[in-house]
Amino acid sequence: MKVFISHSHADSALAAGVSKGLRGYGLEVRDPDADVFPGDNWAEQVARALKECQAMVVLLTPAAVESPYVRREMEYALGAKRYSNRLIPVTFGAREQLEEDSVPWIIRHMPWVELEDREGGFPEVKPITDAILNNA
Repeated sequence: MKVFISHSHADSALAAGVSKGLRGYGLEVRDPDADVFPGDNWAEQVARALKECQAMVVLLTPAAVESPYVRREMEYALGAKRYSNRLIPVTFGAREQLEEDSVPWIIRHMPWVELEDREGGFPEVKPITDAILNNA
């Protein structure tokens, strides 16, 4: 299954760790920061990835909820039938770190994967993988 990672550019290192972990579980991951190269048409590459993927993981951080790009990607997934039940909001640390009004209301009412923030490494991504595959 192809999975799109939606995140703020400020969270690129976190997204890279999540991508690596998901690949370890056999998922094919599309991360715009890793897959789009200088000289590429960024918008075209992201649009292609969104059309090819069947699931989206949204890394909800304070930077991500402020990003218009993350918001557009979530809106796309909410409107695309193939993403039905496969839009997975993910937080690291307490969900309360995000201002409630900064997250679209429909996302607030979806099941979230809340991972513990681990010092010195990335959290285990198995709960994300389980959420994706259980809704496949």
